[in-house]
Amino acid sequence: MSLASHAFRDHLTMLRRTLLHARRYPSLTLNVLLTPVMLLLLFVYVFGNVMSAGIAGAPADRSEYVAYLVPGILLMTVGMISLGTAVSVATDMTEGIMARFRTMAISRASVLIGHVIGSVIQTLLALVLVLGIGLAIGFRPDATLTEWIAAAGLMALVSLALTWIAVGIGLVSPNPEGASNIGLPLTMLPLLSSAFVPVDAMPGWFRWFAEYQPFSPAIETLRGLLLGSGIGTTNAVLAVAWSLGLSLLGYLWCRAQFTREPRR
Repeated sequence: MSLASHAFRDHLTMLRRTLLHARRYPSLTLNVLLTPVMLLLLFVYVFGNVMSAGIAGAPADRSEYVAYLVPGILLMTVGMISLGTAVSVATDMTEGIMARFRTMAISRASVLIGHVIGSVIQTLLALVLVLGIGLAIGFRPDATLTEWIAAAGLMALVSLALTWIAVGIGLVSPNPEGASNIGLPLTMLPLLSSAFVPVDAMPGWFRWFAEYQPFSPAIETLRGLLLGSGIGTTNAVLAVAWSLGLSLLGYLWCRAQFTREPRR
C-alpha cells in the first residue's frame, strides 16, 4: 500500500473517531448549540417587535426581523460549534491522547484533519437544525437552488476557517476550561457584528470594526443569498478572504503546535 493510501486511511480513521466521540458524548455539542437557539427565540419573541420596528420602520412586523436575524444566528452557530471543538482538542491534549498519537505510525496530519472535518460535519448538521427552527418560527428564504448551494458553501468555508483556529486554541490551552476561555472571541464576535442590528445603527467609532470584522461580511453575504437580495461585491470578497486567510493561518498554527514536543 502506498504512502498516500496509508495517509488516506489514517484520515478516515481519525474522522470516524471524532464522529463516534460526538455521537457517544453529545452533551458538548448540545450545550454549545443551546446558546444560538436560545438567542434566536429570545430576540424573536421578546425583542422581535421592537427590533423589527427599528429595522423596517413602523408598523412593527416581526417577520421582517426574523428574516434579518436567522442568517446571523446561523453564523453564530458556526462559532459556537467551533468552540466545542477547541474544548474537545484540549481534552485530548490533557488526557495524553495527542501524545500517544505522536508515537504511533500514523499520518500526523490525520489527527488534526480528523478533528477539523468531523467538526465541519457536525456544524453543518447543527445548521440544518437551527435553520429548521428558523423556518418553524417564520423564516421564509427566497433563494434559488444556486444561491442555496452558494450559501451552504459559504457556511462550510467559514466553519472550516473557525475550526482550524479552534483546533489551534485547543492545542495551546492548558485544559478544557482554558480552551473555553481563550476561544471566547469565537462566540463574542457575532454579538459585535451585524447579526442583530445593522452596522449603520451603531456608533460611528464602533461601526468600522463591526463592518469589517470576520463575521459581518459573512453574515451580510449569507443574508443576501438566502433572502435573494444583493450581497455587494465587497461583502462577498471580504467573507471569502477572511475565511481563506483564517484557514491558512489556523492550519499553519496547528501544524507548528502539533509538531512541538509534548507537554511535560
